[in-house]
Amino acid sequence: MKTEMTLNQKLATIQTNLKAKKSRKNSFGNYLFRSAEDVLEATKPFLIELGVSITIKEEITELCGIPIMTSTATLSDGVYEIAATAVVGVDMLQKGMQVPQKFGSASSYAKKYSLGNLFLIDDTQDSDATNTHNKASDKAWLNKNTPEYSKAIEYIQGGGNLDAIKAKYQVSTKVSDELSKL
Repeated sequence: MKTEMTLNQKLATIQTNLKAKKSRKNSFGNYLFRSAEDVLEATKPFLIELGVSITIKEEITELCGIPIMTSTATLSDGVYEIAATAVVGVDMLQKGMQVPQKFGSASSYAKKYSLGNLFLIDDTQDSDATNTHNKASDKAWLNKNTPEYSKAIEYIQGGGNLDAIKAKYQVSTKVSDELSKL
């Protein structure tokens, strides 16, 4: 007798098997990066197989005079939903862009990160987090879900400081923020 998968199990299947390629190239920094479209394309094989759909809802608000783009990516099986959100400010002072481009850029980032949050795409594997603009570093990246990351957590909880970890590893802003909250 086959048991129906729960929505959580379906999400976990996508999270563990999703391979989103980096098909875009930043010519300024000379690196490849992943877009929201790349993530959505990589999810398509799972939609029919698991009987789920993905939607993205965007909302624009304002905080202290700054336009804020909120993107919510939702996975649904038609009955239940699981959602993840990302919030991005719209840089209205960005030079070289028309207003629609400024909002479009913020929208693209917000979509990408809401999908990344939903599908657990680790930003330390993406060039937005690891880009050094061609400056070489001999330090390894401290990635989540690794033995080194677990040791870093134990070190911080035991009274160690984040600067010592940063001296040994390259640490993304997201990982740094998480470790500093311990």
